[in-house]
Amino acid sequence: MRDKDIVELDVREDLRLKKEPFDKIMDTVKDIADGEAFILHAPFNPVPLHAVLKRKGFEHELEKIEKKHWKITYTKKGRIE
Repeated sequence: MRDKDIVELDVREDLRLKKEPFDKIMDTVKDIADGEAFILHAPFNPVPLHAVLKRKGFEHELEKIEKKHWKITYTKKGRIE
């Protein structure tokens, strides 16, 4: 992994305000290189998003922090230098 901060994106407030965060998420992942990761905070397990990002080369790990707080770490597959 390059020396780069891991990007964290929290979409819980967007969803609470009924704003669709998909474009914000896609804008974030376009800058993630192979071997890098980003963390998404959501109020639920975003199962459809996992499939979309898997097609873009991402694996994910889930952590349920509390009832309405999920932390998902997406890592882009590829060579880690």
